[in-house]
Amino acid sequence: MSDDIEWVDEEAGPVVRPYALTGGRTRSSSTAFDLLSMVVATGSAVSASSHLGSEHRRLLGLMRRTRPIVEVASDVGLPIGVIRVLLGDLLDQGLILVRSPLPAATAPAESLLREVISGLRAL
Repeated sequence: MSDDIEWVDEEAGPVVRPYALTGGRTRSSSTAFDLLSMVVATGSAVSASSHLGSEHRRLLGLMRRTRPIVEVASDVGLPIGVIRVLLGDLLDQGLILVRSPLPAATAPAESLLREVISGLRAL
């Protein structure tokens, strides 16, 4: 059978359990994956010795532009835990780059908010 065959039956849904896609692994080799982490393919050629499955190649195809992990998981339709394991494989082989999410903006100073409220009331 070809690795490119999608393991989904139109009526039954997936015919392969998600843990089978990860070889039974439940944890990623990397802790770099936050739901909002940004991932992008490096464009490096896949070596002949790499053991990439069809799902790995599918992920690489989706990450031609920088995207958050949660968006990639949504597009692929796999649980986030499976996506993290598969992305860990790609990161280990240098096929993707991961950037931490931007820190949340700090709240404005209370004095600034009071000035805005006063200005709005004056209108």
